[in-house]
Amino acid sequence: MIHKVLSAWLFFSLCSMVFAQDSFQIKGLVINAKTLQPIEGANVIGKGLFSISSSTGTFTIENVARGTRSLTISHIGYSSNMVTIKVGPKMDSLTVALKESATQLQEVEVNGKSKKRQNQEYAAVTHTVSKDFLDKNRENSLMQTLKNIPGVSTINIGSGQSKPVIRGLGFNRVVVVQNGIKHEAQQWGNDHGLEIDQYGVETVKIIKGPASLQYGSDAIAGVVDIQALKLPLQNSLKGELNLLGENNNDLFGVSAGIQARKNKWFYRGRLTYRDFGDYKVPTDKINYENYVFELHDNNLRNTAGREADASFGIGYISDNIKSETTFSNVNAKNGFFANAHGLEVRSSSIDYDNSNRDIDLPYHKVNHFKITNNTSIAIGEHHLQLDLGYQNNHREELSEPVPHGYMPTPPDSKERIFDKNTYALNIRDSFSPNERHDLTTGVNLEYQDNNIGGWGFLIPAYNRFTIGVFAYDQFELHKDLHLLGGLRYDYGVLDSKSYYDWYPTTVNNSDGSTSYIYMQRAQNKTLDFGNISASLGLSYIHNTTTYKINLGKSFRMPLANELASDGVNYHMYRYERGNLDLDPESSYQLDLDIDHTTAAFSFGASPFVNLFENYIYLNPTSNYYETLQIYEYTQSQVFRVGGEIRASTTVLKNLQLNASAEYVYSRQTSGPKKDFTLPFSPPLSGLFSASYQFKNFLFFGEPEVKANYRITAAQNEIVPPEEVTQGYQVLNMAFSSKLSPFKSSMPVEMRVKLNNVFNTHYYDHSSFYRLIDVPEPGRNLSISLTVPF
Repeated sequence: MIHKVLSAWLFFSLCSMVFAQDSFQIKGLVINAKTLQPIEGANVIGKGLFSISSSTGTFTIENVARGTRSLTISHIGYSSNMVTIKVGPKMDSLTVALKESATQLQEVEVNGKSKKRQNQEYAAVTHTVSKDFLDKNRENSLMQTLKNIPGVSTINIGSGQSKPVIRGLGFNRVVVVQNGIKHEAQQWGNDHGLEIDQYGVETVKIIKGPASLQYGSDAIAGVVDIQALKLPLQNSLKGELNLLGENNNDLFGVSAGIQARKNKWFYRGRLTYRDFGDYKVPTDKINYENYVFELHDNNLRNTAGREADASFGIGYISDNIKSETTFSNVNAKNGFFANAHGLEVRSSSIDYDNSNRDIDLPYHKVNHFKITNNTSIAIGEHHLQLDLGYQNNHREELSEPVPHGYMPTPPDSKERIFDKNTYALNIRDSFSPNERHDLTTGVNLEYQDNNIGGWGFLIPAYNRFTIGVFAYDQFELHKDLHLLGGLRYDYGVLDSKSYYDWYPTTVNNSDGSTSYIYMQRAQNKTLDFGNISASLGLSYIHNTTTYKINLGKSFRMPLANELASDGVNYHMYRYERGNLDLDPESSYQLDLDIDHTTAAFSFGASPFVNLFENYIYLNPTSNYYETLQIYEYTQSQVFRVGGEIRASTTVLKNLQLNASAEYVYSRQTSGPKKDFTLPFSPPLSGLFSASYQFKNFLFFGEPEVKANYRITAAQNEIVPPEEVTQGYQVLNMAFSSKLSPFKSSMPVEMRVKLNNVFNTHYYDHSSFYRLIDVPEPGRNLSISLTVPF
């Protein structure tokens, strides 16, 4: 085999040498003829040749045949320049100077609105996260990166997995949208993360509060909308290489992306790979269920993982049509903290401390494959948007084959298998019947087919179909006063499948005899749900201050696990039982938002009031099944109030100060947990940050130092069996700069971060592992580089 590989390598190397003898590279620099400063974005065009000058004014054209070539260099605001070059082995680098051109234009009336103005006129409470923010705040997962946004937090499962929480609500109450399609996986699970490659994300729009009007039933608490990538420039080719290293879990990550456009066709692709070991916590022992686990070298054993992602997109754009099809695949394997999976590790023969990079039982494997097509068509005053999507989420949870109750020793380690196929179609028509109205109508359809396997049963196989129709209008009452109103109706059908244990259970009959039966855990059941969502809001812009008020009514259909679960959740060491009599959740919410922004100072406040008529939650009961406490899904009325405040200012030109705080108060006003809060309710928290940008020195461009100081209060409002979480303070530091070691090269972006500077021992109330006395990760130094090409 090795000889074949070497032979192939030698063959291609010789071919490359032969072709290289007859092809050359044209290099050049485009500058302003008057100021001698480099010009970025200049087009360099010849017969079959094309390039664009970089931010340093340089350009390169590869694989040019020997001979005389003519190139035309042009840029808006400059007179074009044509040069002739003799291509050969001894050619010099080009320097092209463009002269500024003065063009007298006729009067032009601009009717478009900036993104900032559109957000001001939109009545809902939204926050747009830029690529610059994502790059500078990048953590181990997308949602951990976004947790610095006021009102956004995460439920973390180890160092590489997390799920979104908006104002204290998560799981299927928050919709994640990518490329216009709702991301569908097994997001109902406490220990199931979000299968999205964060390196392929440029802009994220976060909607706080009910957003069912546009996004459907599950958007009862908010939306994380991962926006489509920007179109590549015409006749362009560029890419970037991202490198990341961390010392806490010995992580190494690499991601490479490239995009190109030739006239009306464009392409893009990305490959990402991450490999990390067990992460360290600032303690050497864990106390769980009165059993003390010693940690070797502070490593949280068996929390290592690997992730490999790939995506490719191809698109077409013309005057009236834009269409892009994207293929993506996320594949991950992560270990579960061994001592969290029941208490079986006490008798396990696995040497979990043999290596901090081993992924031993228990662990999970997940593969998420997605195809989406986004097509927009302009027909007169109408703008049609069609989004098509197919997703396959295959998840396997593996653990040691340990028998429980009447179950014999399982035949293998595949405890649970979920295979979910989701098909989605969204159609939206936006049009303006006159200058004051912006109307949007649409329909959303989704079909889910979820199959199960493995020896451990928790939720049944099911099919789910939903359809929603909606319409909303943004009406301009005045140029600074806008009304947003809409109505939506959703209908859904859930068809759950029957399930019987694969082993017999002993049953004592009333006549003294004994029977051995295969217990039925789920039955064939078809349930349908329908309800109305509505929204009404106002936005008023007064000079530099924007006022918003929005009243929304949303609902959420119950999930299969809430309706028909009936099994042991070994990850939580409890028995979970669904309730077929659950009603859909209905929520009413009032949102306010005030934003005052000037060049030197900004301040904002976003309070809300929220009422659930029938909130669904998992309630611990006093009953037991084979020594395991039974948790049953039930409903209650819930009252919630809270919000966020934020402020920022610029001091001494280069010093930026930011402060924010968030708080949510929740109270169950009926049901078995009346007068208690909700599980995972986030405590009062504040974030203070300061950043200072220094002058350029040596090859460091735009060097910036940033410090984040988070203060979190104790959470004494809990739901049994939760425990009180103590308050904490954590300091994070960061340094970023653009490196330009060579004038002819594009700058490399470098970021150095030190999280948990003082190795503070603390608990995040919304962390999955907090339930078993596991603190948050200790001190972590990370270095990342972004190399453009």
